Amino acid sequence: MTNVKPSIPKGTRDFTPIEMLRRNYIFDTIRTVFEQHAYLPIETPSMENLSTLMGKYGEEGDRLLFKILNSGDFTQGVDMSEPSANKLAPKICEKGLRYDLTVPFARFVVQHQNELTFPFKRYQMQPVWRADRPQKGRYREFYQCDVDVIGSNSLLNEAELMQMTHEIFERFGIRITIKVNNRKILSGIADVLCEAGRLTDICTAIDKLDKIGREKVCEELLERGISAEAIDKLQPFFEFTGSNEKKLQKLTTIFAQSEIGQKGVEEVRKMLAYADLLEIKTPIELDITLARGLNYYTGAIFEVKATDVNIGSISGGGRYDNLTGIFGLKNMSGVGISYGAERIYDVLNELQLFPASLECPVKVLVLNFGEQEERYALKALQQLRQAGITAEIFPDKAKIGKQMTFANNKGIPFVIMAGEDEMKENIFTLKNMQSGEQEKSDIHSIIAKIQSDL
Repeated sequence: MTNVKPSIPKGTRDFTPIEMLRRNYIFDTIRTVFEQHAYLPIETPSMENLSTLMGKYGEEGDRLLFKILNSGDFTQGVDMSEPSANKLAPKICEKGLRYDLTVPFARFVVQHQNELTFPFKRYQMQPVWRADRPQKGRYREFYQCDVDVIGSNSLLNEAELMQMTHEIFERFGIRITIKVNNRKILSGIADVLCEAGRLTDICTAIDKLDKIGREKVCEELLERGISAEAIDKLQPFFEFTGSNEKKLQKLTTIFAQSEIGQKGVEEVRKMLAYADLLEIKTPIELDITLARGLNYYTGAIFEVKATDVNIGSISGGGRYDNLTGIFGLKNMSGVGISYGAERIYDVLNELQLFPASLECPVKVLVLNFGEQEERYALKALQQLRQAGITAEIFPDKAKIGKQMTFANNKGIPFVIMAGEDEMKENIFTLKNMQSGEQEKSDIHSIIAKIQSDL
């Protein structure tokens, strides 16, 4: 058999134990907040029917879908000379790996609508796949932590999402700003520019403002066919300053002739009023250039920025009025937000905010001196675990130096040992691996000692 060099696909990763402990800390923290706000967990399959996914993310999204070849002779009866990959794919692929969690959620709601109670509040924490070019901070396989409420038009839901965002990042110790906008405000801007039919082009370009700057955004708008006159009218919107209320007052004046723009202002004002009632301490900033690229957003949009790290958004979302309509269920408004586990990990790592306790999850190693001593030690091991102390026993009889090295390499702070003398007195020896101090005592006293020192 030929030796194969071990490798993994580009854009995917293995995770070491310490990385997994840190990732689980992120997931557990987010999950706790979700559940405290009465959101319920669901899961959807890793793969969906390609018909569910295609056409939901735009042309670029279709290109980035991982498509799964049909089993067996997938070329049978298919004209393989078809030059367009997107036209050939549906003929040889019936399934694809999910691109995000939102479209599968919309499919889930429609398929299970008779089993759900609306408004339905769900969270979902699963991997997604995109056939993107791998680069720093961008992977082909990554986790999303999504939370949505569907079947309600109330702006209280938007405020609750901001409240959860505040609570999650407060628990992490990450300072953030929540940037908000409303697609109706962007529609109002398009009205003012006399380019009402070009909202998608305007939003797509404005969405790149942070990445490419104002000059490049204006160049792209020109390339997309937006008139130079409209681009000139857009310039003051790039310079909106002052408090949220001052920005809203200014927009109210600008949107005197735009009904949809006025509606957007009204929704933002009410959403911020709810945020005040919920006493959200995190800064919330109205940013009228915030666009978010996904076309299915129809109302509020959110983006979360870390204050102390130069990184892209670490969370984002918005309201969608008819996402389930693509699967036949009309008039089902929802709002949601997604937290990027990978970027949160990078921020926590850079700011050194991971709890030190994650570095050494095992607190006690019970040494193994032989068959008789092992039987005696196993009783102590059980009592340690029953007391809530993470402990393990060295599984083989080995030299004490080897077992001590094992404890040091794993960062285990305490070692318990028992030889013939300890067994006669029904006691154990406890060693603090950091200070080197040793003491002999019964297991109950040792447990109390460990619990007081941890």
